[in-house]
Amino acid sequence: MDTKKQGLLGRLRSSRVLRVMFGRKIIVVCAALVVLMILVAIFAPVIAPYDPNQDDLYNVLKGCSPEHWLGTDANGRDVLSRIIYGARVSFIVGVVSVLISSVIGIALGLVSGMAGGVADAFIMRVMDAMQAIPMLILAMFLGAILGQGLGNVCLAIGISMVPGYARVTRGQVLSVRNADYVTAGVLCGASPIRNTLVHVFPNCLSVNIVTMTASLGGAILAEANLSFLGMGIAPPAASWGAMVSGGYKYLSTQPVIAIAPGVAIIILVLCCNMCGDALRDALDPKLRGTLGSGHALHPKKKKAAARPRKSESGVA
Repeated sequence: MDTKKQGLLGRLRSSRVLRVMFGRKIIVVCAALVVLMILVAIFAPVIAPYDPNQDDLYNVLKGCSPEHWLGTDANGRDVLSRIIYGARVSFIVGVVSVLISSVIGIALGLVSGMAGGVADAFIMRVMDAMQAIPMLILAMFLGAILGQGLGNVCLAIGISMVPGYARVTRGQVLSVRNADYVTAGVLCGASPIRNTLVHVFPNCLSVNIVTMTASLGGAILAEANLSFLGMGIAPPAASWGAMVSGGYKYLSTQPVIAIAPGVAIIILVLCCNMCGDALRDALDPKLRGTLGSGHALHPKKKKAAARPRKSESGVA
């Protein structure tokens, strides 16, 4: 019976989160666009009308036409096909970079918060030094050392985002490490590693999930910036940032080459950030008493709900 109650409460809690998260139409639209882009990236070989890396010197810098909906670039390659395949690079870099940074950052945050003392001071000073450098500058520095390539770009962006996860996780650990259930685990003989993984880590996960969704757009934008500067994905692989970098020279004659991938970057990053903000609002404890409309109660309604009602005899 208790198991059934826990399962029901879990479903109700998850449904409340979904109601609050998708309570606004703009979030539904953003989530639908992200899902659509993911499907386009997965089925790129089926959807793309041409080979994205096939040069066609007879159709160089062609305008929009029924054969090439977004025209062709300086090498005669179909712009639409390269945008479709470029979505794969953006999602791979975003997801892999976020996974690398979250795993390393959460591990460092757990060690720093639970160990304390010299280990805490050393880890946090290193994180402060890394965070003092803008993420893009640090990613450029690491990219220059590692070189071009998909794996190196993911590693460079992932390492540059580690401090954010480490600091967030450490703050959560410091707030729960002295809780009663953590102390009970120590008294029951649980090892520090088991106590950290079983009791402390789950309480840090929800905040980091929100951070991961919010930083996904930043990772995609960082890859576009690196590719624009010539330090990202090696040509001739299709990348939105590299397409903008190669197409800005033809803004006066063929602006679609640079504008189309730029619009794709803007839409994807904006949708990822909007979904991350909505997830943060849905997991906010202040909204747990709402009906899932996505908005907290009005202050006057809160006062009216908190005011005790009088009975017929005049006694509250």
